[in-house]
Amino acid sequence: MTTMKLPLEGIRVIDMTIVWAGPFATVLLGDMGAELIRVDSLQHPDVNTRGQPIVPPAQISGGGGLQYPNRDPGPRPWNRNTQFNQTGRHKKSFTVDLQRPKGREIFFRLVRQSDIFLENNAADVVENLDITYEVLSKVNPHLIMMSLPAFGGTGPYRHFKAVGANMEAVVGHTWLRTYPDSDPTSTTPVFLADACGGASAAFAVLAALQYRIKTGRGQHIDMSQSENVMHCLSQAVMDYSMNGRVQGTMGNRDPARAPQGVYPCAGEDSWVTISCGNDEEFRALCAAIGQPSLVVDPRFADSVSRYRNQDVLDPIISGWTRDKVHYDIFHTLQKAEVTAGPVLKVSEVFHDPHLLDRGFWETISHPEAGTHVNPGPIIELTKTPLHIRAAPPLLGQHNEYVYKEVLGYSDQEYQQLAAQDFIGDTYVVARTQQATPASP
Repeated sequence: MTTMKLPLEGIRVIDMTIVWAGPFATVLLGDMGAELIRVDSLQHPDVNTRGQPIVPPAQISGGGGLQYPNRDPGPRPWNRNTQFNQTGRHKKSFTVDLQRPKGREIFFRLVRQSDIFLENNAADVVENLDITYEVLSKVNPHLIMMSLPAFGGTGPYRHFKAVGANMEAVVGHTWLRTYPDSDPTSTTPVFLADACGGASAAFAVLAALQYRIKTGRGQHIDMSQSENVMHCLSQAVMDYSMNGRVQGTMGNRDPARAPQGVYPCAGEDSWVTISCGNDEEFRALCAAIGQPSLVVDPRFADSVSRYRNQDVLDPIISGWTRDKVHYDIFHTLQKAEVTAGPVLKVSEVFHDPHLLDRGFWETISHPEAGTHVNPGPIIELTKTPLHIRAAPPLLGQHNEYVYKEVLGYSDQEYQQLAAQDFIGDTYVVARTQQATPASP
């Protein structure tokens, strides 16, 4: 029986990504079959992605310990860091020092053998390394280069550095994320910019691949992560554009739907979401909670009245939900065709029957991080099913494959490059500390 090729099989991606957005973009391409070659450096640890090469004990006892299985970084913490491992599957790690002429020569050799170069560093990183599209397109005219810095490659913010918290603040998202009786200091550190940026970047790369199929030409893609995430608050943006109105914080409410909120359920810190978008849904909700008379109550008789009187309506709904299990409410209201869903803790998400039935969770065994359940590919393709095929790589794990098979270096040349610290599996700073005798 012949195994169907995956959609992007035969496409090689150079991955020089950091933190979350870029690594998520490449892992999506890897899920679809692309070969991902991650550029690592022994001299310059990627602390934003693989974590600190030397982890202070105080960090382990604090929040930083959550980055490692059982709060144990082990002797090679860069291989056990959860942030890297969540978006490291399917990747091959090879090490090179781009700040040396020989390293640039090696990198250019890889560029000639590749289809895509994806990076989400600050704008000045590729410029300082002199690996801009202008330079690389001369090495490989067919190359597609995807850049997704925080604020894009042009404009007055182009050199500014930012993570999700900064980007979402600049585009107005943070202002909208709190509750009416609080301010932005209560915003939780859960950000959309990275995941949204990664998904959009993968889409853009596929579009550029299609263009190359038609024309044979590569191109550079410049995508601002902050501009991309602005589409997540399009209602507020268009409200100001069309009405000159600045939306404030609404908590769990909606600009038009009412009632809409998160309501308490039986058990400790247990909740359910309920939302009604029209009279028919509200009528069904009233019947389900045993309050049919609310439909004719003038305070709730139409959408405008319900919106104005949500503070009165919410306690009535809470009175019904409070002694019931969130999953039971979810099924009761969905059966009545009312939009509703349980607010699940992460521990509950892992056991959600819907995700289990769809086979969303997959198990990965990693030689240093252990065996753990991970979110699987987010796309279902009927002709070419997608599954996790390879665990995240150890630092430099695929050096021999990349240097010898992809780039064509001989055994002797490989040994010379290893002696020159281009090739290895341990950061120089960590190796130096390990070789330093402990003080008596």
